Amino acid sequence: MNVREIEYFATELGARLQKQGWYLVTAESCTGGWIAEAVTSIPGSSQWFDCGFVAYSNAAKQELLAVSPETLTKYGAVSEQTALEMVKGALARSRAQIGVAITGIAGPTGGTPQKPVGTVWIAYAFPSNIYAQRGFFSGDRYSIRYQAVITALQRLSQGLC
Repeated sequence: MNVREIEYFATELGARLQKQGWYLVTAESCTGGWIAEAVTSIPGSSQWFDCGFVAYSNAAKQELLAVSPETLTKYGAVSEQTALEMVKGALARSRAQIGVAITGIAGPTGGTPQKPVGTVWIAYAFPSNIYAQRGFFSGDRYSIRYQAVITALQRLSQGLC
């Protein structure tokens, strides 16, 4: 794990967003604002980063991002449906055109046989496409969160190509 790797991908993402004239919004649960921290550490990021939401509890997901209680009850906080509602809610509450949302189980506890520790859903929103992908990351809590952040930054940047 390398902090420079995060900086590299955040810088690349910023250059692509700035070229398009677009803003990014983040909605983070298990990563606790790490993506927002990564992008705001890049000089000039105010030209392409709008805002970030850290919605760790289900109540915060509902209040800040309009995730429906029905979604949380039926699918759980760590699900494709919740990640998609998080990114849509973040877009609706910002001036951004691009969004990312992350919800997962970083551990060391909280996993189940259906959703083991390391299960992370990342939703991406682009002007022409909104989708979510599930990742299964390994290691300790820090490692799982790190892998989720790197994955999100890489895919966001790739989606702008």
